[in-house]
Amino acid sequence: MKRIFDLVLALSLGIFLLLPLLLIALSVGLTSSGPILYWSDRVGRNNQLFKMPKFRSMQTGTPVVATHLLSNPDAYLTAVGSFLRKSSLDELPQLWSIIRGDMSFVGPRPALFNQHDLIESRTRCGVHRLLPGLTGWAQINGRDELPLAKKVALDIEYLEKRSFSFDIKIIILTAFAVLRRDNVTH
Repeated sequence: MKRIFDLVLALSLGIFLLLPLLLIALSVGLTSSGPILYWSDRVGRNNQLFKMPKFRSMQTGTPVVATHLLSNPDAYLTAVGSFLRKSSLDELPQLWSIIRGDMSFVGPRPALFNQHDLIESRTRCGVHRLLPGLTGWAQINGRDELPLAKKVALDIEYLEKRSFSFDIKIIILTAFAVLRRDNVTH
């Protein structure tokens, strides 16, 4: 049921958002050099690596670490990068990852390949068995501002409570959080 929901919603949104996706791609391409999409190595279900696309919001050559770990993240943003990140529009290409089956709409956010402490903590708790999500319980409860232990605790809570109705609740809360730009720092 979850996979069917993910496919129907991702394909519907992809068609509905085709023009905005093209306009965003054009704005990224015209305002900075480099590729329009950034393909990030992420950790998926059962700790398998996959390539996750995002609209490129950072300059080419930016260190491959979580943004909040950069000493001055704003120095790496492209001309439209701040807007894309604050509006979460940089995440839209992840619809492709949902269609491919690498991600779901709801689940723990996929860790970067080099976030070893997060990967190990999730593996110890069984969270690694879940398909990562475009959004998740931890994202609407603090995003990158959360300490590792709290993020993993929220991932465990999602693992234990997961259901179709809980996913819908998370999607609705995510929509409100995106509109309010909650917990967005860069």
